[in-house]
Amino acid sequence: MTVSSHLHADGVGVVTVDYPPVNALPIAGWFAIAKEITDLGQNPDCRVVVLRSEGRGFNAGVDIKEIQAQEGHGALVDVNRACFASFKAIYECQVPVISAVNNFCLGGGVGLVGNSDVIIASDDAYFGVPEVDRGALGAATHLSRLVPQHMLRAFYFTGQNIPAARLAELGSVYSVVPRAELDSAALSLARGIAEKDTRVIRAAKEALNAIDPIDVNSSYRFEQGFTYELTLIGVADELRDAFVSDKQK
Repeated sequence: MTVSSHLHADGVGVVTVDYPPVNALPIAGWFAIAKEITDLGQNPDCRVVVLRSEGRGFNAGVDIKEIQAQEGHGALVDVNRACFASFKAIYECQVPVISAVNNFCLGGGVGLVGNSDVIIASDDAYFGVPEVDRGALGAATHLSRLVPQHMLRAFYFTGQNIPAARLAELGSVYSVVPRAELDSAALSLARGIAEKDTRVIRAAKEALNAIDPIDVNSSYRFEQGFTYELTLIGVADELRDAFVSDKQK
């Protein structure tokens, strides 16, 4: 179970997440993503980053079992900080970040791709934020970067999934390719960016962030406050316990 990175000679950095069986990340995994992305962005030899995953799917969100296995609320505080750190690292990475999404991208996974600069997905990929079923709120900030406002509300309230092909129609997914071609497609796009003058690309990333209509860091932090409220009144633990119990059947 690792988050690893590799910098190719052409300036393409690749961060690979591998937490079997479904890439539901523990606290350490989210912090590891933040570190690898930040380190690559600060490396003058890195020109672009590709974020990808091994295994059955891109990301299944946080490891709820880890949270519920600990007494008190310390784990919840830690996982919220860890998710915030990973999303922020992607958004503020000094070079563009391309997310290569295979199969499922859920919960915190939407936070990762929503703050990415470009999304490429396999033809079996789908996206969803099932937070309301887990007694939490979050990633609406990032889902709002993928779909129009009223569609956001429908998918957020219902927890439904959105196929990658639909997001491609809406313009938030750059391209949808066969699963076997996902890595090569992401690397091909990354190399096209890497060929540009990195001084200009880094300036462009900073400029685009500066003109963003939403402060994604503050917006997501605001969302997290409601998760704490739901936890304090007992709703969140009730729903998370039910989720863990169901998974153990």
